[in-house]
Amino acid sequence: MSDVGFIGVGKIGNPMCANVIKGGHRVVVHDLVEEHAANLIELGAIWAESPAAVASQSEVVLTSLPGPPEVTAVLRGADGILEGAEPGLVCFDLSTNLPSTVKMLAERAAERGVVFHDSPVSNGVQGAIDATLAVMVGGDQASFEKYRPVLECIGNNVFHMGELGMGALTKITNNMVSISSIQLLVEATVIAEAAGLDAHKAYEVMSVASAQNYVQNMPTLLEREFDDPSFFLKWAAKDVSLAVQVAREQGVPSPMASAASDMLNRAKNRGYDLLSPMATLLSAEEDAGVSH
Repeated sequence: MSDVGFIGVGKIGNPMCANVIKGGHRVVVHDLVEEHAANLIELGAIWAESPAAVASQSEVVLTSLPGPPEVTAVLRGADGILEGAEPGLVCFDLSTNLPSTVKMLAERAAERGVVFHDSPVSNGVQGAIDATLAVMVGGDQASFEKYRPVLECIGNNVFHMGELGMGALTKITNNMVSISSIQLLVEATVIAEAAGLDAHKAYEVMSVASAQNYVQNMPTLLEREFDDPSFFLKWAAKDVSLAVQVAREQGVPSPMASAASDMLNRAKNRGYDLLSPMATLLSAEEDAGVSH
């Protein structure tokens, strides 16, 4: 069993941390909101007042944070992980991050003798609860193998993707596909509505025609149940924006991802940020002058 630190126990981090505790590991936990860790402390976790305090009590630290700025702050900021780390500490960042940021953070961590991995996860909150996440790891193979049992507490599909940044890149391209494909369904729905075609009838045909392999999300979209999602639209907008940024850094055109990013950011800026990513339907209908 390992001495594990866990930083960031929000919507998806909390059940991941709970499963690490249930896996028999000693866990030290920190979050900006202490109440988020109340159930974890009941399960046996130890509360720490800062990321530095987590690091000082751990041999391996997992972070689950909103994005690159937060990961950077938690690792390098005042009272950050590197402030409390002893040489030999290993970090696995479960957040969605940029490969370029990952490499920069790993360099800074290495200066303190800390090994940093990009280790994003996929399959949502229910996957976190059920410990069935896909975990995509980039970085040092030896430390990955050493702490694979910790990662297997949170996911039953744990992959080593290669060098630093490859885990992050895998997650970004995965989310680009899953999120952007929904935006095409949104666009098809609005076109149908604007032209007078019943979208439900259109789906009936699509489900048995050549589009059948691509319309699994259409019933949920047409039900318009956008409230209380497990994954917020603002997170989807961030993830697709990261895909566009990676493409820009690599000098690769990304017209499809860029269009999806525009749709998501437009909906986010109109106040739909805490709804489901499918709530871009509402924004697209506004743009088209379509009323439902």
